Amino acid sequence: MNHASRVAGLAALGIALLVALPLAASADGDGGNGNGMQFKHPDYVAATGFLADGRYAEAIPLLRKAIAEDGPDADAYNLIGYSTRKLGRLAEALAFHEQALSIDPEHRGAHEYIGEAYLELGRLDKAMEHLAFLDDDCWLPCEEYSDRKEGVARYESEQR
Repeated sequence: MNHASRVAGLAALGIALLVALPLAASADGDGGNGNGMQFKHPDYVAATGFLADGRYAEAIPLLRKAIAEDGPDADAYNLIGYSTRKLGRLAEALAFHEQALSIDPEHRGAHEYIGEAYLELGRLDKAMEHLAFLDDDCWLPCEEYSDRKEGVARYESEQR
């Protein structure tokens, strides 16, 4: 096989991997965060609908019920943290995001949301730690990194 053929073959393989990786990452049903759940509890699914409508207080009991019935789940703890942060309970939100990260230390969503909570608390140093994780973990640009980087930039410009 000549050099041009090898290069073409590697390019085709690279394109195939770029298409297949996002599908494989979400095939386990947990958004690619790796906790291995095939299907989410019906109350978890219902809670995501409440979150989409900004009904944070209504989502929390459903997420807690899903955890009680299915066991610890990084996605559910992360969304409880998100909800409590949106309700202004920042210390409580940090604890839930830490719980999510204790289950799945590489949970991108938890790193993104805990970074946001730290920014709201004025803790740029801690937000930067989580941004650095996302920078290392996202070998291709990912939404969590882009959102958090934008949030840090906005925070820094407001502090000037």
